[in-house]
Amino acid sequence: MRPRHSVQGNHACALAAVAAGCRFYAGYPITPSSEVAEKMSSELPKVGGMFIQMEDEIASMGAVLGASMGGVKTLTATSGPGFSLKQENLGYASMAEIPCVVVNVMRGGPSTGMPTRPSQGDVMQARWGSHGDHPIIVLTPASVDEIFTETVRAYNLSELLRVPVVLLYDEVIGHLVESIDVRGPEDLEVFDRKWTRASPEQFLPFAATDDGVPEMARPGDGYRTHTTGLTHGENGFPTQDPAEVDRVMRRLLGKLERNRSLVESFETLACDDADILIVAFGIASRAARRAVKLARQRGIKVGLFRPITLWPFPEQAFVEIAASANQVLVPEMNAGQLCLEIERLCPPGTGVSRMNRIDGESITPTEILQRVEALETND
Repeated sequence: MRPRHSVQGNHACALAAVAAGCRFYAGYPITPSSEVAEKMSSELPKVGGMFIQMEDEIASMGAVLGASMGGVKTLTATSGPGFSLKQENLGYASMAEIPCVVVNVMRGGPSTGMPTRPSQGDVMQARWGSHGDHPIIVLTPASVDEIFTETVRAYNLSELLRVPVVLLYDEVIGHLVESIDVRGPEDLEVFDRKWTRASPEQFLPFAATDDGVPEMARPGDGYRTHTTGLTHGENGFPTQDPAEVDRVMRRLLGKLERNRSLVESFETLACDDADILIVAFGIASRAARRAVKLARQRGIKVGLFRPITLWPFPEQAFVEIAASANQVLVPEMNAGQLCLEIERLCPPGTGVSRMNRIDGESITPTEILQRVEALETND
């Protein structure tokens, strides 16, 4: 049995990235994610990797994409203001299907906001921050151990599906210190991208495949590929032919839908007979877990649905669980973002209540319990 170690959340992210095969980090220090860069700067040289502190967030994202196209697993970490600057290149990665992992440790906003205070205000930005319809996966760990496991999963999903993956967690989770089992590569299931075995003459860099994910050419093996952010055909060259554009866009968006069983992840607590269903993620979900236990002790039938994959949202699972609830409560540390998705998915007649906090403080179990009691009384 391996010994457990006390590890900070941001450090767990870096350790997991290296264990998953990441060998290149480019980033710019920004609170409250700077510990990810700090740890990567000391861990990457041990495994022959490279750490570069870039001049800004835009350059960081560009360097990450260039290294990934060179065949290397990459990482960058940031917070809200930097995440805003990365959006153009995130859109490029979506269109050019460049695997990459981006960490966003959320802090109060907008603008410079509150650099040292927690928030959950980047929910919609993580899904729709770049322009146009684009595929992206967003994972939301709620513990230090889950940061480790979801970081590894982020690399697997990014490599297998050729899509950017965002790890989205709040400042509290990032700076939390918990005891975890730090696993090495030999203890993990790690996947790499699909390298083509086609001849250079037959290779199409964006070919339609059964799973919607094209094979990639290994750099240095003699393949010629044309990579562009313009809408392109299977050969990689720009096109505005409506039929070809429709095909490539439906494949880009469809590969996530086609692989939902691989992507989606969620957790439930006491949902079987719940009249009141709480939906929360990150530190708010930990407060909600405690509130559920306290409410159950008082005879209130309440449960918790926690999305681990935030985008694409685990719709079918939520709809099935919410069908038997009378009320749904959404506690989140923003002005109301996740609740928009919940309101869309809830069946007619189900009351959806918002519980928002935007003052840089976390929502407490007691506050959630009080709202649950009020809903139970008014039901």
